[in-house]
Amino acid sequence: MRFYQTAHPGLADGSITVTFRRWTRAQVKVGRVYRVGPVDLTVDRIRHVPLDRISERDARRAGFADRAALVKFLGPGDDLIWRIDFHCEPAVAKPVPSGRLSAEEVDELQRRLDRLDANGPTGGAGPWTRALLDLIGRRPGVVSTELAAELGRERASFKIDVRKLKRLGLTQSLEVGYRLSPRGKALVRRL
Repeated sequence: MRFYQTAHPGLADGSITVTFRRWTRAQVKVGRVYRVGPVDLTVDRIRHVPLDRISERDARRAGFADRAALVKFLGPGDDLIWRIDFHCEPAVAKPVPSGRLSAEEVDELQRRLDRLDANGPTGGAGPWTRALLDLIGRRPGVVSTELAAELGRERASFKIDVRKLKRLGLTQSLEVGYRLSPRGKALVRRL
């Protein structure tokens, strides 16, 4: 679940405990934990509510000054709004995988890359994982717009695919661009 950066302090201090969204279908699941900035957000409840049932108190709990600001943020659309209640805890740092890979880890990562390749890149078709790893390895710290153009890709879908590799622990985001993680470098050497 995404929040504007301005909401992060309210999430961290516990003053924001609900959000409202105009989704065509639920985008989160009860009980699931989502990393949002400085916190891990756990969804407690999700339901449809009529727009006119959202109170001033609800709007403030969602981080808005008042109900009018929330309604303006939601924009025009259906009168049924998704209400998501949650609680937050400080994010627990995940251990960073080392740059050493066993033969079993290499095999598992290759299987996962093959699965991603079989599904094709976001918005396209064909193998893409190794080309993307190679590009990031050769051009660390280069803005995503340039990297995407080099592969003939749209920037938005390119970034989605980089996040897929990041979830495998193979890439790291920089202030500008990306780089291979120690695990990513080790895998590229083994491939």
